[in-house]
Amino acid sequence: MNQVMQEDIEMILGKDIAWDKFRNTKVLVTGASGMMGSYVVRTLLALDDKGYGVEVYGLMRNPSKMPEEMRNRVHVIQQSVTEPIATDVKFDYIFHTASPASPLIMREDPVGTVAANTLGAWYTLKLAKESESKGYLFISSREIYGQPYDDQKVFTEDTYGFVDPLNVRSCYPEGKKAAETMAVCYHEQYGLNTKIARLAHTLGPGMTIDDGRVQADFLRDVVNHRDIVLKSEGKPIRTYTYVADATAALFYIMLNSPEEERVYNISSEADTVSIRDLAQKMTEAFPERGLSLKFDIPKKTGNDGTAPFTLGILSSEKIGGIGWKPHFTLTEAIQRTVRYLESEGIH
Repeated sequence: MNQVMQEDIEMILGKDIAWDKFRNTKVLVTGASGMMGSYVVRTLLALDDKGYGVEVYGLMRNPSKMPEEMRNRVHVIQQSVTEPIATDVKFDYIFHTASPASPLIMREDPVGTVAANTLGAWYTLKLAKESESKGYLFISSREIYGQPYDDQKVFTEDTYGFVDPLNVRSCYPEGKKAAETMAVCYHEQYGLNTKIARLAHTLGPGMTIDDGRVQADFLRDVVNHRDIVLKSEGKPIRTYTYVADATAALFYIMLNSPEEERVYNISSEADTVSIRDLAQKMTEAFPERGLSLKFDIPKKTGNDGTAPFTLGILSSEKIGGIGWKPHFTLTEAIQRTVRYLESEGIH
């Protein structure tokens, strides 16, 4: 395993999480080859190495995206999450992480995007009910909050802004919202222990640096020793969380949260920056490279797949109440991600 990832997994396992609940269990992770899914899988495999007896199942469309040393230890279910899940296995826990995350996909395939979130939730929740699972966790998004109203600065778990359901880009947040509703309905009607994690923007090893998200574009520039060129004024404000911190939060929610609580934000609230400031931090993370921030703002036309929200600060107070706090700063997250990308020859 890459050294950066190894350090990350050791950090996660060192957290005060109720790991014993995973002893001798079967755990399904959808989207197992993606950034979040693969970190969950790596953590579970590391627990198994410590004698916890965890059997890990990974649902993914393209198993070749998972490193061979992981794939050889995971029971692979190769299929789309938009179809009935082809297995007779009863799972103790399910982490549903599968979802398109690229603005390019949301632009080119909005139907597939909304299907992945709605049908994916339907089939995984159905499987959790049939398995009488002890826990089910759905990874949602800060995008479900939409655009804040004038008096909103920070989103807590029970405050919401505006999402236009007739905007085709809403295929992503509206799909996530529908999936959240399904999760709480399964809890209410069947008593299933469903949990929801609303992720802020996340970066780290395992991310795709050509998927059209700004943090991916900026990281690719840093790796290739290029100045960062902003195509806008970079005013929208976001909160960024390192993938290892976000993964630890998933386990806190699944294993440490009270039974009656359904939803938690995952957000390194101290790392709230504008897109422009994020680009500046990227250039400053490696001063020896002499990178600069420049601007080339074209006239915007049509739907480019990016989220239309200008403010996206998530409160981390609730998840802090169950013991989670971020381990890495944004600058450290940038440095670790670049270190990983370069060591893997990803440009």
